[in-house]
Amino acid sequence: MLKETLKQKITGFLKKEAMLTISVTAAVIALFITPPTTALLSAIDWHTLGTLFMMLTVLEGFKQENIFRPLIRLGTGFSTMVTLSLFLIFGVFFTSMFVTNDVSLIIFVPLTILLFRNGEKDHFILPVISMENIAAIRGSLLMPFGSPQNLFLYAQSGTGVLNFMLHMSPLCISSALLLVVFVFVLYRKNIKESIQIDTEKAAGEWLPEARIRRIAYLSLFILILLTIVTRTQYWPVTVLIVLLVTLIVDRKIFSRVDYVLLLTFFCFFIFSSSIAANPDIAAILKKAVAGHEYWWAIGLSQIISNVPTSIVLYPFTENFAALIYGADTAGLCSLIGSLASVINYRISVREYPENGKDFIKTFTLISWVFFAIVVIPGWLLSHWAFF
Repeated sequence: MLKETLKQKITGFLKKEAMLTISVTAAVIALFITPPTTALLSAIDWHTLGTLFMMLTVLEGFKQENIFRPLIRLGTGFSTMVTLSLFLIFGVFFTSMFVTNDVSLIIFVPLTILLFRNGEKDHFILPVISMENIAAIRGSLLMPFGSPQNLFLYAQSGTGVLNFMLHMSPLCISSALLLVVFVFVLYRKNIKESIQIDTEKAAGEWLPEARIRRIAYLSLFILILLTIVTRTQYWPVTVLIVLLVTLIVDRKIFSRVDYVLLLTFFCFFIFSSSIAANPDIAAILKKAVAGHEYWWAIGLSQIISNVPTSIVLYPFTENFAALIYGADTAGLCSLIGSLASVINYRISVREYPENGKDFIKTFTLISWVFFAIVVIPGWLLSHWAFF
């Protein structure tokens, strides 16, 4: 009886955490392809994992102390679904340029869910956060530090910031215009559809006794952003500071951190590092990639995501523009294409555990339509050499 109950719990957990199940399975398979070594452990992107842990911890503190209250109050000022959706989607679009695409989603997706739920517009949540996913991917591509793959490729290329932005701006601007079209298509049956949000209920209030915790979390958030933007090698010090300050002000926050998401990322990094370290796979890539970087970047990203794909393909690349355009387009194809999408999925299913399949269906439909529109223009533009 006990074994049966345990089996049911494990089965239920695996079904509920589908993305974790996939990532663990992929990591185990990859370790058979390339046996684990110390080099494999060092190849894991600990920087991204550390940054993600810090953001999840501090933003959980934001949620508990209602620090996003001013932003929530600003959102409640919009009276139509079109204007509110544009505010949220382009909030992601522009913030992703400076704080990376995953961080922008961590901030705005919970805000979207809160506002739409309060206004009883839950049925619009999935399409709008799917568009926010696109906004994060396509907004972040403008800046060298907008995404991990951009940061890596920018550092390797030796090009200047202005030249980088010049070459990425056509993709960014066209994507912004296309997102506006998508919003109006979503609300085509009633462009003036209204939403009424109870400002006080949605925004809540700030408790005087929690003032020190609010100051602490805001200070930590600024420190994390500075660590991200400056790309300092001393990021482990920031992780340590976040740990110590959170332990002092509210250690209960650690029990609320989404460790499933962290484990999912860890397993994907094991998988991608194992695949990239395999000499037979590297030999195949060396023969096949040159001259086809754009399509290889899109295709391989669906297996190991766009960050490790950029690292794996760069040594075999003749057309830098094709590689970076492909990597920044790959996230539109599937959840695995960009790990920022995995974050979006995870935030959604934590709030609506029964909507995992619906999220994937909605995300795939909207992203694939967007992808179908931009993929060929992106390929044509990839012939515009960076240098």
